[in-house]
Amino acid sequence: MADRPEPEFAIEVEGLSKIYARSKRNAPKKALDDVTLKIRRGSFFGLLGPNGAGKSTLINILAGLVNKTAGSVRVWGHDIIDDMRAARRAIGVVPQELNIDPFFTPRELLDLQAGLYGLPKVERRTDEVLSAVGLADKADAYTRSLSGGMRRRLLVGKAMVHRPPVLVLDEPSAGVDVDLRRQLWTHVREMNRQGTTVLLTTHYLEEAEAMCDQIAIINHGRIIACEPTETMLRRIDAKQLRVTLENAIEKVPVALGAYSPALDRGGYRLTLGFAPSKTPALQVLAEVEAAGLTVADFSTTDTDLEDIFIRLTQASDAAADDAA
Repeated sequence: MADRPEPEFAIEVEGLSKIYARSKRNAPKKALDDVTLKIRRGSFFGLLGPNGAGKSTLINILAGLVNKTAGSVRVWGHDIIDDMRAARRAIGVVPQELNIDPFFTPRELLDLQAGLYGLPKVERRTDEVLSAVGLADKADAYTRSLSGGMRRRLLVGKAMVHRPPVLVLDEPSAGVDVDLRRQLWTHVREMNRQGTTVLLTTHYLEEAEAMCDQIAIINHGRIIACEPTETMLRRIDAKQLRVTLENAIEKVPVALGAYSPALDRGGYRLTLGFAPSKTPALQVLAEVEAAGLTVADFSTTDTDLEDIFIRLTQASDAAADDAA
């Protein structure tokens, strides 16, 4: 029997909604509202949003921990309801919570996790995974003795033991120091290069900008943007020119007023905003010199993902307030 071909999309979500039922203390809450999302096989996909936006609910539905209210979800081509076992085998999830038994060693935990997925002992890669997440020297230490960063890496290892084609990282670098974070991302990048589809949620927007080839932003349970990272970064047509002056000035020349100028560092640094699609940076620099200022140094700053994230979520918040 021929092997099943790999799907075009690693994750397919269509019309997904989730409403949490009324409780004694809370009214019914719509956590996801008609979410449609397709994540291409082999991509490094970022899912961003404020706290309470619906990210964790979506991930928990993918992992089978929360029941959906409406819509359909497929993981690696398997419907999470009709083909539940295959869908579960196709995904590995690194949760936010450090849910690790303190009385097991890392080696025991990974071996147990592999057993839960039905992997025979000859196919288990416990030592390989421990080495990959930088815990080979802690393989036989009780997990209660590990630092927070080490426990976070152990969770990544648990998600990897059954070689899932889809890896979901829910705030994986929270509480991890800079050096360990770098090691973690080096390994995740390598997994992605080898074909693993990665879905990342993070509040470190610079990480998402550097790592992800496509980004979706969710707010109030709705996807408000989903596009390639480079396309998203071009959404705001704005840059800044920062000019260090040879001599300090007390006020900005009137001729530069159209660039929303700001003066700081004792009058030695001038910051000007401009739209690169309309005005080249060299033209702005020429106007600075034409205004009689002597430039000692200059640099330009592009719009980053944080700027775009703030603008989109603020617009979404305003729309939600109007609809309420």
